[in-house]
Amino acid sequence: MKNKLNNLTNKEWLKFQKSWFIHNPPPRKKGVLVHPAKFPETMAQEFIEFFTKEGETVLDPMAGTGSTLVAALRAGRNSYGIELNPKYAKIAGQIVEEERKVLGKRVEGLTSKVINGDAANALDLGPFDLAQGKLVTFDYVLTSPPYWDMLKTKGAETQKKRRDSAELDVHYSDNPNDLGNVDDYETFLEKLVGIYGRLKSSLRDKAYLTIIVKNVKKGGKIYPLAWDIARELGKTYTLKDEKLWLQDNQPLAPFGMGSAWVSNTFHHYCLQFRLEIEKK
Repeated sequence: MKNKLNNLTNKEWLKFQKSWFIHNPPPRKKGVLVHPAKFPETMAQEFIEFFTKEGETVLDPMAGTGSTLVAALRAGRNSYGIELNPKYAKIAGQIVEEERKVLGKRVEGLTSKVINGDAANALDLGPFDLAQGKLVTFDYVLTSPPYWDMLKTKGAETQKKRRDSAELDVHYSDNPNDLGNVDDYETFLEKLVGIYGRLKSSLRDKAYLTIIVKNVKKGGKIYPLAWDIARELGKTYTLKDEKLWLQDNQPLAPFGMGSAWVSNTFHHYCLQFRLEIEKK
């Protein structure tokens, strides 16, 4: 049977179909450690190699320090990233160029471009590749959004060590357009889903979108961010599935011990959507 989706073998395809996986990434390099919520290139590459063929084009509308673009290069795919924070966009550009030098001839002819801009205005950026003078059609979107304003929550255990360092960012930015600065949950959700929805015109038919996200806890309650994105974005794209990213190397903390249930949450949802254009 002809494989229309990717370049994997049957064995590799079957392995990826499992609904959960454990991925403990290697230590982060100093250049990207400044970013407070980076997801690993090693994991991103696995998704890119499943949902695209070599030479196709990947988009990350919230690129951070460029994990998706680096992974795409390693996988032999073209890639574009949009990043609001100019500091992260600059770091991403530097990291991508370093990766291109390492990979050498393997990536000649591949495009990997970081755009410093607001993903909310992605369609107003014009052609993504001005040198070619054409609008790029994307074959796949891989991204991870801000987990609401959780990075600004004082009690966040993961942020305590970062606050003691002058070199490490605790939150994304102070830009009012940064979704991580939106206080109201429903407003945040509406804006986030709107950004992903507006990408529709830039995607080819049957292109997949993978959104890596988790539910968040704030003020003693859980906000089902992953589930809400699945429900709301499912009105624009077809929600196809989920994979659970499990982390089993995190230290346990005695939250609520002796008085209340508070879990140690070491999993993320990798939500798979697909654009399915209705034929008239």
